[in-house]
Amino acid sequence: MAKRVFSLDFLGRDITVETGELAKQANGSVLVRYGDTVILCATVMGKMPVTQDFFPLTVLYQEKLYSVGKIPGGFIKREGRPSDYATLTARLIDRPIRPMFSEGFRNEVQVINTVLSVDPDNTPEMTALFASSLALGISDIPFDGPVAGVQVGKIGKDYIINPTPAQMEESTIHLTVAGTKEAICMVESGSKEVSEKEMLEALMFGHEHIKTLCDFQQSIIDAVGKPKVEVELATIDPKVESEVRGYATDKMFACFKVKGKLAQYEAIDKVKEETIEYFTEKYQEDECFDTIISDVRKLVDILEGEAVRVLITDKKVRPDGRKMDEIRPLSAYIDLLPRTHGSAVFTRGETQALATTTLGALNEHQILDGLGLEDTKRFMLHYNFPQFSVGEVGRYGSPGRREIGHGALGERALSQVIPSEDEFPYTIRVVSEILESNGSSSQATICAGCLSLMAAGVPIKAPVAGIAMGLIQNGKKYTILTDIQGLEDHMGDMDFKVAGTRKGICALQMDIKIKGVTKDILKEALNQAKKARLEILDVMEKTIPEPRKALSKYAPKVEMLQIKPEKIKDVIGRGGEMITKIILESSNVKTVTDKDAVKVDIDDNGKVIIYHTDYDVILKCKEMIESIVREVVPGEIYQGKVVKVEDFGCFVELWPGCEGLVHVSQLAKERVEKPSSIVKVGDSIIVKAIGYDNKGRLNLSRKDALITSSDKKDKKEK
Repeated sequence: MAKRVFSLDFLGRDITVETGELAKQANGSVLVRYGDTVILCATVMGKMPVTQDFFPLTVLYQEKLYSVGKIPGGFIKREGRPSDYATLTARLIDRPIRPMFSEGFRNEVQVINTVLSVDPDNTPEMTALFASSLALGISDIPFDGPVAGVQVGKIGKDYIINPTPAQMEESTIHLTVAGTKEAICMVESGSKEVSEKEMLEALMFGHEHIKTLCDFQQSIIDAVGKPKVEVELATIDPKVESEVRGYATDKMFACFKVKGKLAQYEAIDKVKEETIEYFTEKYQEDECFDTIISDVRKLVDILEGEAVRVLITDKKVRPDGRKMDEIRPLSAYIDLLPRTHGSAVFTRGETQALATTTLGALNEHQILDGLGLEDTKRFMLHYNFPQFSVGEVGRYGSPGRREIGHGALGERALSQVIPSEDEFPYTIRVVSEILESNGSSSQATICAGCLSLMAAGVPIKAPVAGIAMGLIQNGKKYTILTDIQGLEDHMGDMDFKVAGTRKGICALQMDIKIKGVTKDILKEALNQAKKARLEILDVMEKTIPEPRKALSKYAPKVEMLQIKPEKIKDVIGRGGEMITKIILESSNVKTVTDKDAVKVDIDDNGKVIIYHTDYDVILKCKEMIESIVREVVPGEIYQGKVVKVEDFGCFVELWPGCEGLVHVSQLAKERVEKPSSIVKVGDSIIVKAIGYDNKGRLNLSRKDALITSSDKKDKKEK
């Protein structure tokens, strides 16, 4: 293929696509330039289908630090495991393209995005999504695209496509939306308590511009796209399907009359086991036995999903008997853990989250070694999903993509109400431990995390609650479900998570298994989610109506002061000598690493923040710093202590860290031969500040102080 170049003026910024020159051995590859952002996407497909019962799609977003002129940190000095942000971006790309492959597609597909150059004003994430869809589109891999995505912001009344970082600072909406030309298929958003109406407008505004990008992709596919290859799709023998349906359909429907997650799952598993045993015995002599039993296993899963769909869309009956807009039973309480800074348990049905809040000094922030402009983070939310939460055994290790994604969603929701650094100068970490799960554990995390923040005394702007909405389609019929449980999530067509305050939406995430959803569905889901969110907030606010005014006795207390930037060196001292002395003496510890040592943060502007659990220690530390940065006022009289006597005069300490010289000529009104005849070390004398010499050394006068004091005394007597 010869090199071809295609360009589009997209709202005043050029998108340029180059094909036919790079990565030519891949099934499809493109180099996409969006301003100075450059992404190479290569996609490949395995030649034979695999035996798994799911589509083996892998999407990677490979951050190269050379793309922003950085050398990787650490000892090895090369890129290592993907950052959380790279993992989240890979998920962001995966979610809209996965539904665009045919049911039964089992050939392994890999979509590899390599970030070669980053211009912060031109989103590399949306460029990579565009490149992924286009690389698949021009390849011979069967793909029912194109799809594209944009970021949407809002400043004042105006919506903006792909806002710059500076515009994002002013924006009330941070929305990522992806879709086809016909419908929206993925949503990810953080927002500053915006209304459902505003969010819907932003979604539709984004979709209008997605259509332009899809048309551009299609024109390139028409020009250089390869013919799609025929692949073998996983199918089921019609005869076996008919027999399994006849044997198991009624039994499967009967399972949904059983109440309780575990009991219901047990009934479903029993039907599946009985069905497999029946057909194992029936076909054990058949030469296609393995294929038949594999089909039977797939069919009983299909029957389970179909039963859920029919019950909900036709009979308006949910697996657990709830109404379509009914939330499972709610409960919440705080202070489960006595030594944490804040803790809370939130339970919704059979989903339960334990959240803790920990407060630390600002210098305990997370350092980000990535491609973005942000290099630190002071608010973190981490999500853990142990296997016992679903009554199973499983792998334990570092967090996977799902745990990173759920944690990021919770962090995005709660970050909208976290106080600023000036209002609350702490690093804040929330950890959610899922103790029980039957759907929507990420939203339970938001609720529990919010309660733990309030219990810890973090002055959040407003309580935040989250709810997961579902969609079940059956032909042209569809039903929106409030508070989906695990079965409805697994068998349904949409997982639409909405978190916010009473005032508005703080975070949004939508994943679907179909190719898109309409404006009407989105509008209905948002309105139904608002009703549920307010119900949950009622329960949360009964548990704790507002953030506590006082921190836990185990949490670090804080005191701030401002010093002149030029005084920072005095507080730190040569080689850190002075700050070490301050820490050791104020805390009464032997090393600065002692757990009881006071923590002192000093920024380049001279803002000093002091942390300790004992407020008396903080005050002592503050006094020591103030004494160092306190400035001598020329002409003022001070009481000082003689610390050294020399032939040419004596040195007097006005306060710790501040010394000046009283020259022999300034010791007394009369001539002094030997300073030691007037003063000795330890004497307390009055001195007057008479200025600094050309080397910055402070000069003092006892003589002038005595004269001034005498004059004042005479005036008083008169």
